[in-house]
This record gives sequence, structure tokens and C-alpha cells, in this order.
Amino acid sequence: MPLSRLLIAATLLFATSNAFPTSAAMNTPATATDNPFFSASSLPYQLPPFDRIKDEHFLPAFTEGMRRHDDEIRAIAGNAAAPTFDNTIVAMERAGQLLERVSKVFFSMTGVNTNPTLEALNLELAPRLSAHNDAIYLNAGLFARVKAIYEQRAKLGLDAESLRLVERYHTDFVRAGAQLSEADKAKLKTMNAELATLSTAFSQNALKDMNASAVVVEDRARLAGLSENEIAAAAEAAKARGMAGKYVLTIMNTTGQPPQAMLADRGLRHRLQESSTVRGAHGGEFDNRGLVLTMAKLRAERARLLGYANHAEYVLEDETARTVDAVNKMLADMAKPAVANARKEAAALQQMIDAEQGGFSLEAHDWAYYAEKVRKARYDFDAAQLKPYLEMNSVLHNGVFFAANKLYGLSFKQRKDLPLYHPDVQVYEVFDADGKPLALFITDFYARSSKRGGAWMNAYVDQSGLFGTRPVVGNHLNVPKPPAGEPTLLTWDEVITMFHEFGHALHGMLSNVRYPRFSGTSVPRDFVEFPSQVNEMWADWPEVLKNYAKHYQTGEAMPQALLDKVLAARKFNQGFETTEYLAAAMLDQRWHQLTPDRIPADALAFEEHALKSDGLDFAPVPPRYRSTYFSHVFAGGYSAGYYAYIWSAVLDADSVEWFKERGGLNRKNGDWFREKLLSRGGSADAMELFKAFRGREPSVDPLLERRGLKG
Repeated sequence: MPLSRLLIAATLLFATSNAFPTSAAMNTPATATDNPFFSASSLPYQLPPFDRIKDEHFLPAFTEGMRRHDDEIRAIAGNAAAPTFDNTIVAMERAGQLLERVSKVFFSMTGVNTNPTLEALNLELAPRLSAHNDAIYLNAGLFARVKAIYEQRAKLGLDAESLRLVERYHTDFVRAGAQLSEADKAKLKTMNAELATLSTAFSQNALKDMNASAVVVEDRARLAGLSENEIAAAAEAAKARGMAGKYVLTIMNTTGQPPQAMLADRGLRHRLQESSTVRGAHGGEFDNRGLVLTMAKLRAERARLLGYANHAEYVLEDETARTVDAVNKMLADMAKPAVANARKEAAALQQMIDAEQGGFSLEAHDWAYYAEKVRKARYDFDAAQLKPYLEMNSVLHNGVFFAANKLYGLSFKQRKDLPLYHPDVQVYEVFDADGKPLALFITDFYARSSKRGGAWMNAYVDQSGLFGTRPVVGNHLNVPKPPAGEPTLLTWDEVITMFHEFGHALHGMLSNVRYPRFSGTSVPRDFVEFPSQVNEMWADWPEVLKNYAKHYQTGEAMPQALLDKVLAARKFNQGFETTEYLAAAMLDQRWHQLTPDRIPADALAFEEHALKSDGLDFAPVPPRYRSTYFSHVFAGGYSAGYYAYIWSAVLDADSVEWFKERGGLNRKNGDWFREKLLSRGGSADAMELFKAFRGREPSVDPLLERRGLKG
């Protein structure tokens, strides 16, 4: 198993507390016969046996997994035979299977269904896994074998995917510090271990503070604007916290909070905003300000040690963007027109406030509420009109699955005979167009206190020709769960998110590569969002929308007039959405383009200065994430890479035009996209894959047009 995949998985998933149970609680003896990780799962597709996995199984499996992997790596490095592609490169791909199995499940569970035992173990494992990784990539003997194969690669007669595997391993070793002196390797190991621990601590602080920041409401009248189901859900949330008779509005991980679009009570909207924006920055045990500064400094020092000017330069060298200048230019070019559009939108919202004789100036907590009012006035509909037509199961089966069938010929059958980790979770077997089994698809859509915020895709089992494995992938959302017996009605944003995450799932399910190093979404960070963003286009594609947008009570299709209004409103509020995103993306770059001697003393003051310098200090539109709860970059895999969403959006918008030019939703288009891009994973250069699909270099014009920024 390529350990780089393990570490990516570890940093993309976040745990939720700083609880430390005793080591005995985490290290209950487990033998190889009763520990389900010690052998490959016998379930279909090697689905993890969730019904047999207990917390006490993880630590023994990690310990034994690392020991076995160490032995396998030592055998490869110490092989007396001359290095060959098979005895070195392929041997590394085969190594570490036990560690792979336990890691896939553990780092999934710390994100989707965590508990204090797993959280404590996560903190314990972070530096150990970092050291394990370093022991491999800083092994001089192993690197000598990789280097020898790399230097002879043109003479080995390798196929294209095998040749790329050699080149990627060489790059991985070099970027991990394999060419450093022994003294510098020792420094690097210390830095890596500390950063792994700090990253885990940041994520646990951020998530626990998110749970603690929920807003308690005592008077039901203050919830005016919310639906009866939403009020009932708030009552259930309060009851679960031992506050029966009250109402709890939980905090989502973004700065803006969904209820703000509906709550008529301005004071309550303000409370939600305050609770959201002070996360990680109000003192106490969950304060992340110090962690932000320490991590920024350590990342800058590590980059300098590896020969780079700053952490961003190190990260971007291995992305499709390649350079800091390329990213800075793209973000700066978009910032000015985005803020200009946002100011125009703000003026329209202020006119609405004044027309209602509100007597106040627009603030951040007012934006979503008055945007809905302006949307209703301008397009004669509001978001609440859509929800009865957006029942979750219909969106999934008649929308997401329907589009996948039309494009790729896929069909889906729910499996109720397979074990899962939570009662809210479901699993579907996926069949290819020829009827052959293709993958398992896990859906985990409801929010809960044991689950991190946001939405993401996991691979529980990677597709690999080398091992003959078929993919098991999951989509994880955070939709508020309605009271028992009530339908789950989605917002339009949640519908888009479901289509988006399924785009990632398709990238994993349709993978057709030999080596696990290249499976599914194992592509550059600024390319991984591209297929998922393309899949969003089918959410409002007329044929798809008509198939799933049906009233949950009557089955009546969404009226054509309302559907037309939805389509007409697609550019609405794009100034706000682009500005809040760019503010976060540029803030990420500001932190990670610092040199070690330029690390500030005050995280919040630095953030304020950075936003002002970039022309993004527009108070009604704060960053989508502020530094102290920006888990994407301080606890996940997006450090210096949050720009990836807009970078991928350029490719996405250009690809949408390609689909439209060729008739849209049909098998010919889907099969071409699958063949040239989705099935290839990371087995070829990402931009070469795009050009093979599109037939040319990407154009930025479709994105500028989509976001109202052209000209």
C-alpha cells in the first residue's frame, strides 16, 4: 500500500474531542483470530465487517499493521538482487495490506461516527503514523533502489501506467526529503510528528467547539420563518441535550448558518453569526489561535528545509497549478469583479431593508434572509417553495441515480443484508451497463453529534487490478434529520451537494487502473474537485429535474413555471458566493506563503490585514471559513490548496459546455467522459487527461460567464 494514501486519508478526516481514556481501554488484548482486521473481509467487495469491529480492535491492528509493513519494506530495501520494477516498485504497492484495512475504517469512523476512545487513539496514532511514513520515505537504501529504477526507466519497456508509477514514487520520495542529509532528516521527522499531532488537535477543537456553540432558544415564537419540521428538529436536538421544552439550532462548519435564510428574528440571526464566527477564538480549551500560528510556522520551516521558499510553493509544485504566481493571479483576477458584484447585490438587499423600513444597515447575519426576499421579488419564488419537491430519497433515486444511468448505464440495488456502522446508513450494489457487479455505494446523509461537519466522499476499498479489488465508496452529508415519520426535505444547496459528492463517488466507482497508487480520486488536489463539480450540472438539467422534483405528498411534478424560475435564478447571489469563497482561498494562501521569519503574533489581526490587503474586507460577506475553524487547511488535505475549488471550476464550466454542445445527458457523452477521464484516476497527468477528454486546453470564459464576472 502506498503510505502516502494512508496519510492523505488520515488528514482528510477529523475527530471531535480531547478526551483521553486509559491505555487499557484502548488496548484490550485481541488475537489474530478475533480481530477482524487481521485478514481480508469475506463480505462482498471486501466490505469492512462493521458488525464485528470494536474499538479495542484498532490499536492492535495498527500496531501489527505497522510492524508487518516495516518488515516488508526492510525486505524490499535489503533485497540482494538488483532493483527491478517488480521487486521494488510493485513490491511497495503490495506491502502494508493490514495497515491499509485498519486505516481505511479507522479514519472513516473518526469522521462519521466517532467517540472519546477513537478520538484519543487518533491523537496517539498521529505521530506514530508520521514516524512510520518517515521511516519509509527517508530510508536511504530504499530510495537508492527507487532512484536506480527511475534513472533506467526509459529502457525498461514499461507500459504507460507502470512508467508513471516509477516516476510518482521517485517524486514522492524526493518531496518527502529522501535527498536530505541525515541531520536534516532528523529535523524533518520531528516537524512531521509535531504537525501530525497539532493537526489532529485542531480538528478535535474545531469540531467540539462547533457542537458546543449551538444556540439555545427558549421562546418558540423566535423561530418564526422555520418550517414546522425544522422547529420539531430543533426541539429534538434540545431534548437530546437534556433541555426538553427548549430549541437548539446547531452550528454548521461554515461561517454562514442555514437558518439565517429563514429566521425573521434579526437578533437570533445575529446570535447564530456570533456563535459561528468566534469558534476557536474565544479562549478556553478549544481555542485554535495558537495552533494556527504554530502550524503556519512549522509548515514554513519544513518547506525551507526541503528547499522551497514557503509551504505554498512546496504544495503547488505537485498540483496542476504548478506555481504560487499562477494561483495568486487567478485569485486576484477574480477578486475585484467578485467583490464589485457582491456590492451590487448588497445594494439591492439594502433597498429591500429600506423598503420595509427596517432602519438598519445590512450586516453579515442579514444577507441570507434578505437575499431570499430579493430572490422572491425578482424571480417570484423563494427557497421554501422548492423544499416540498426535494424529498431526499427521490433526489437520490430519481435524480442522482437516474442521471448516472442515463450517462453511464449504471443501476443500483439496495442491499439490506450487509452490516453497516449506523442505523441511518444504507448501502447499494452498483451494476455496470452490462449487468456485471461494479461497486458498493454507501450513503450516510444525516447529521449527528458523532459526525464531523460538511460533506465528503470516502473510499473504504480502492479499485485495483493488482489486487483484483472492486471499489466500496461512501458519500457523507450533514442533512438535519427530521422527526420520526416525517419526510426529509432538502434545500437546493443540499441537492447540489448530493450531486457534487456523487461526482466524487463516480470517480471512485468507475476507476479502472492497475495500481492502487492511482485508484479513483488519487489525483492532484486542484483536479479532484473537477469531476464532482461537473456532476452538479445534472441537478437542474431539465430531464433530470423533472424526474425527481415531485411533491412529497401529491407526487405532482414541480410546476414548469417554478422550474423555469429556478433555472433563471442560477446567477443570483453569485457575487456573495464567489467573494466568500475567494476570501477563504486567499486567506489560505496568505498563511502558507509566509516565510518562517514572517509568522505573526496575532492570528486574528493577521487575518484582518490579509483580507484588507486583498480587497476582500467587505463586512457583509465574511470568509466562508475563518482561520480558527478552517479545518480544510489546518486539519485536512487542503493547506495551500483551497483554491482548488475555483481552479477545478474552470475545468468544470468548460466541460459543461462540452456536454451541452453534444446533447447533454446521453450514453455517448458519459462513456467518453468515463473512458478518457473518470476511469483513469491518477494514472496519467491530470491536465493531459482533461485535454484528451476536451480536445484542447481549458478556457476560463465559461466560468466567468456562469458567475457573472465576464467583462
